[in-house]
Amino acid sequence: MKHKTLMMSGAATALILSCAAASAEELRFWTTEEQPERLARQEQMAADFAAASGHTVEVIPVTESDLGTRATAAYAAGDLPDVIYHTLQYALPWADAGILDTDAATDIIEALGADTFASGALGMAATADGFASVPADGWTQMVVYRADLFEANGLEAPTTYANVLAAVDALHNPPEMYGFVAATKIDEGFMSQVLEHVFLANGVSPVGPDGVQPLDETATIEVLEFYKAIAEASPPGDLYWDQSRSLYFSGNAAMIIWSPFILDELAGLRDSAPPTINDDPTSSDLAAATGIVTNFAGPSNPDGAAWGDIRYFGVTSDASTDAAMEFVEYSLGEGYGSTLAIAPEGKFPVRRGTADNPTEFTDLWATLDVGVDRRAPLGDLYAQEMIDEIVGGLDVAQRWGVEDGQLAAASKIINSQVINRLVREYIDGERDAAATVVALNEAIASVE
Repeated sequence: MKHKTLMMSGAATALILSCAAASAEELRFWTTEEQPERLARQEQMAADFAAASGHTVEVIPVTESDLGTRATAAYAAGDLPDVIYHTLQYALPWADAGILDTDAATDIIEALGADTFASGALGMAATADGFASVPADGWTQMVVYRADLFEANGLEAPTTYANVLAAVDALHNPPEMYGFVAATKIDEGFMSQVLEHVFLANGVSPVGPDGVQPLDETATIEVLEFYKAIAEASPPGDLYWDQSRSLYFSGNAAMIIWSPFILDELAGLRDSAPPTINDDPTSSDLAAATGIVTNFAGPSNPDGAAWGDIRYFGVTSDASTDAAMEFVEYSLGEGYGSTLAIAPEGKFPVRRGTADNPTEFTDLWATLDVGVDRRAPLGDLYAQEMIDEIVGGLDVAQRWGVEDGQLAAASKIINSQVINRLVREYIDGERDAAATVVALNEAIASVE
């Protein structure tokens, strides 16, 4: 009897394998992670998924600046890939255009558990009845500061405008120590990014539910006065990411605003950007002396905000839907460690864990190696409270226009760089704060 049961089981298995082979799909996956090392990691993920599911995945690199036009052309031709790894700016517009299958994204999030994702990352892709895309990873901009000097001087962490200015007063002693290194080069996207963060921190946005809106005068004056104060605590000249990193690395800056891609460099793991605070370019001393803040508040917005850059998996309207959903669920489940390992310093886990283990992926992420010329886990380089702060910023991550469905309008304003120019003119004394608010409102309203 046992032998007969085994024979029946073998026949059933053969039938199942036959059906699986017949239903196996060939998926196409567009990714903007096109650097060779990152592509190799994604191709290995595709191979692992194929072994687990029977579905093959062709990994197709797409230059990020070309993604919008390629997707629009492929949609018109009825030839979209099955899954697209894409930036925040496309989530809601592509859903509205019919490029994305919002039902598939919503089903994936519900299957994995919406409460296992960072709320800020989900909120940015929320539609009226679900989600446009599935959050994959992200990062939040950070106020990077000399925690050792703050502690020695009895200073509070720079979580508010007031705390930053108190630290500037206590620590600014140029040229040995600049209180801050603010972004002031108006034609650099870096200044746009830093300014948006500072405006968001005080609850100020140039767009609302109905599109472009006037800036709140009182709150904007607070932003301008704060930014002028940190610019005056900076070296002279046109400053952007290069000077801010160099001065912080040399021990001549108390605070900067930067992306998390600085984390491995701070720890002496990248020869092209070594800390120079001491004679050892591989030293992790500066990392040990550093603190970070992601959620940052102005006086008119005590809850503050974090500036976030979130990436998503979008299942398209041309997809082999069930197989594409399997691939996304795998990439955020069994394969999520591989997803994050593509570049852990810039891929924070937007899915924190599972229902059974709510911190599974956050814990895993802290063990992943970062660096270029040398590698080490983030958890070995930074204290747990700093890891928690890094990841926690994704719960409150924001961008102009996302909540109001006006990201496209906000992007046009940012890309015009009129805010950069007028803020710099205010810093340089060309007009007072009230007049600058008027000039900002006029310039913003004229952006097409």
